[in-house]
Amino acid sequence: MIALYPSLWHKTRRHPVGDVGGGRYAGLRLRRNGECRHHMATLQPDHRERGRLKALDGDAASRTRHRTSSKPESSNPARTRTAAVRPERHAIYLDYAATTPVDPAVARTMANFLTSDGVFGNPASTTHAFGRAAAEAVECARGEVASLLGVPPEEVVWTSGATEAINLALKGVALFRRERGNHIVTSRLEHRAVLDAVDWLETKGLAVSYVEPDDTGAITAEAIAGVLRPSTILVSLMQVNNETGTVTNLEAIAPLVEQSGALLHVDAAQSVARLPMNGFAEVADLISVSSHKMYGPKGVGVLRVRKDRQTDLVPLIHGGGQEFGLRSGTLPTHQIAGMGHAARLLRQRLSTDAEHIRKLDNRLCEILDEIEGVQINGSRECRVPGVLSVSLAGVQAESLVLALRDVAVSTGSACTSANIEPSHVLTALGYDVERALSSVRFSLGRFTTLHEIDRAGDQVRQAVTTLRRIAQ
Repeated sequence: MIALYPSLWHKTRRHPVGDVGGGRYAGLRLRRNGECRHHMATLQPDHRERGRLKALDGDAASRTRHRTSSKPESSNPARTRTAAVRPERHAIYLDYAATTPVDPAVARTMANFLTSDGVFGNPASTTHAFGRAAAEAVECARGEVASLLGVPPEEVVWTSGATEAINLALKGVALFRRERGNHIVTSRLEHRAVLDAVDWLETKGLAVSYVEPDDTGAITAEAIAGVLRPSTILVSLMQVNNETGTVTNLEAIAPLVEQSGALLHVDAAQSVARLPMNGFAEVADLISVSSHKMYGPKGVGVLRVRKDRQTDLVPLIHGGGQEFGLRSGTLPTHQIAGMGHAARLLRQRLSTDAEHIRKLDNRLCEILDEIEGVQINGSRECRVPGVLSVSLAGVQAESLVLALRDVAVSTGSACTSANIEPSHVLTALGYDVERALSSVRFSLGRFTTLHEIDRAGDQVRQAVTTLRRIAQ
């Protein structure tokens, strides 16, 4: 990009990574040899644009003076009804598998891509400096995500999140390959985005085989081999289960899928922030990832599509032909820049985060093992640290969640206005309804502390004791 627009890039300023640099278009990180540099950069427009931008800056300053001199906003409660109610500061968040908080450094980077003194242009508007700066930011972020996944940047397709990425992968492949075959393989342990997508495909005439897990809750290569057919066009599996944390041995499964001529889609939403991705991409044709599961913003994700498979997908969204023609729509630069920064932080911190979470996980298991009637759901051994589902005999999970006023955990059940259904994952593992409805999920992350684990453990002990006494 720099070579294409040499007049636009005059110099770089050194700023700490993630900090807000000064000047218009601060916050960009220039690319060199396919990677974004770790320094911030300020876009310097060419001589034909400097006068116009100076005038814009003057207008912005005038507006700023006007705003600062105006009367303060009314304190009328009716005008502040949309203000969010924050949890108590002493509350403990143990639901990282649902979403992660945005890393503060990522949030600071995102702020550079929103207002008129930042990079707010449309990335597709490359006829002027505003759009070219946004396009450069998008490509920098694409490179960061590609480095995290261990793939070339041109294989990263931006989406609104893992759900859209999954739908593009499953429906896109099925609609394109329907002349070759009509059979898809998945499991009952998958995320609803996968299960609902294949349900829809069944209504369109495709056949679906659901692989059963083994006694540990894992999907094995033998089980996959038993359902593959000549008409199989796609196998879709998650790498780490979002409820039990069980890890699927994709390295053993991938060769079987490749030999069959089918494509392999991997839902990596839960694994991207917990397991190394480099090398793993070699065994998968399609990989879906969501930013908000890796300390980035909500509303953005990616689908990795192997370059030689990009013609094997039918796009779901049509319009401007963005993202190699696979996903049309104006790209949200601020969200994409945030995901790119989150990906870079993950590459730098993955081993540190993993060790930190492993220690927290060990401590949590020690505490829960001391409580009578606690059983781990899934496999204790083949589980990624930081995602732990347990059932507590004699305790309703919904009651426990309400009793844990200061601890945020997940019940692992699908709640509707009419009833409470047991988790489809736990029932697929063969657990009865009583056990499924007595199960809660603890999920830990980068910002969880050992002190919080101990405090949460104390509250769980007290709540379980109280609820069991009430139930007698």
